[in-house]
Amino acid sequence: MENLVILDIGSNSVRMAINQISADGSYREIKRIKSDSRLSEGMGRGKILQPAAMERTIESLADFKQIYSQYQDKRVIGIATAAVRQAKNQAQFLQAVKSRIGISLKVLTGSQEAYYDYLGVINRLGIKNCLILDIGGASCELIRVSNGESANLTSIPIGAVNITERYHLNDNITGANLFNAQFNIRKIYSKIDWLARATHQPLVLLGGANRTLARINRRRQNMVRIDAIHGYHLTAEQVNRTYLNLLKGNVNRRRKIQGLEHDRADIIVGGLLPLIVLMDKIEAKKVLFSESGVREGIITEYIQKEYGTS
Repeated sequence: MENLVILDIGSNSVRMAINQISADGSYREIKRIKSDSRLSEGMGRGKILQPAAMERTIESLADFKQIYSQYQDKRVIGIATAAVRQAKNQAQFLQAVKSRIGISLKVLTGSQEAYYDYLGVINRLGIKNCLILDIGGASCELIRVSNGESANLTSIPIGAVNITERYHLNDNITGANLFNAQFNIRKIYSKIDWLARATHQPLVLLGGANRTLARINRRRQNMVRIDAIHGYHLTAEQVNRTYLNLLKGNVNRRRKIQGLEHDRADIIVGGLLPLIVLMDKIEAKKVLFSESGVREGIITEYIQKEYGTS
């Protein structure tokens, strides 16, 4: 029995998942923790990780270490995504993590992150043709799945935190700022030529902003387990209606919306904008939610290599 610890340093949050792996390669998650350290906050166009954000993130990792150190027979894998990938002071952050936590982080390329998203979704959602959209804090990954295979993989450097900061979508939102953000996201999508082949395909959604969208609607529908979003689906009309409601009023009003975490209220409008624009571009009729993504993709790859399973 092995305990696989995955530390996932994202742009908006840091997550730890501990999975217990049996000799036959089967596994089960025994612990999951999240800390909203917002590593990408204040990076700006200069792409510099800020000291306070780095400190918050490392403190979260130290808290996680106190927990996973109690487990025997463990393997620790640490990954970092868009914020660290884009940062000009990446080496400084990686060295600080190595010195204080004792782990060497693997910085995923955009293509690697997209591929792990694909592995996580395809092995657990049972869908053969779709477009996967993972909205993170500083990047979005798009994967076109055709007949169960990853036909196209793309990562773009926009996400909930940097869209919010760049276009001032955190509190009172003006029509001009929202239009400017939409216009520029459309320009980015227009350069991805293969997106035309995803027209009318179902959208499979990953990432914190998308999970929040699911929770808001599950709360509205009076579902008891609002976090049980795997396989949950919404129509395009339901998504757009929810987004319109988020646009009404300021951040304080958004904090009162049931199902929306208080610490995400300031970035939820910017965080969902890549989805809203993409739905229109590919004329999506529905969206599906997946709880499995990068971490589950890494688990799948690890078990295939270490336990010889397919």
